[in-house]
Amino acid sequence: MFRSLILAAIIYVAMVPTADAQVDLSTYADANGFINVQKLTCAQLAGTWQGDADMLTTWYSGWYNGLAKKHYLDFKKGKEAEHEVIVYCKANPDQLIIEAIAVVFKDMRAKLGIDMKP
Repeated sequence: MFRSLILAAIIYVAMVPTADAQVDLSTYADANGFINVQKLTCAQLAGTWQGDADMLTTWYSGWYNGLAKKHYLDFKKGKEAEHEVIVYCKANPDQLIIEAIAVVFKDMRAKLGIDMKP
């Protein structure tokens, strides 16, 4: 009886689906250690470790804030945007991250009533 329970437990564990292995963000670096952030896909963001995804989305936030000449960080909106980008990326793995960010930012602006038209 005990052997049957052990065997059943082993079979059950073997049948449980496993998550895909996470990939270090450094995998996408060139020989000099640089990552072309304009070429990264949503699949690559969604497939990396949470800490790497956090670092990457923080970098993108700084990049966009620098382009807009903003010198501050809205921590709450930043975390919300990061979450929305990752959710979007999981649903659209073939898109570039910069395209996903554009979609998420547009949606966030619309929710806030911000019109970007000149």
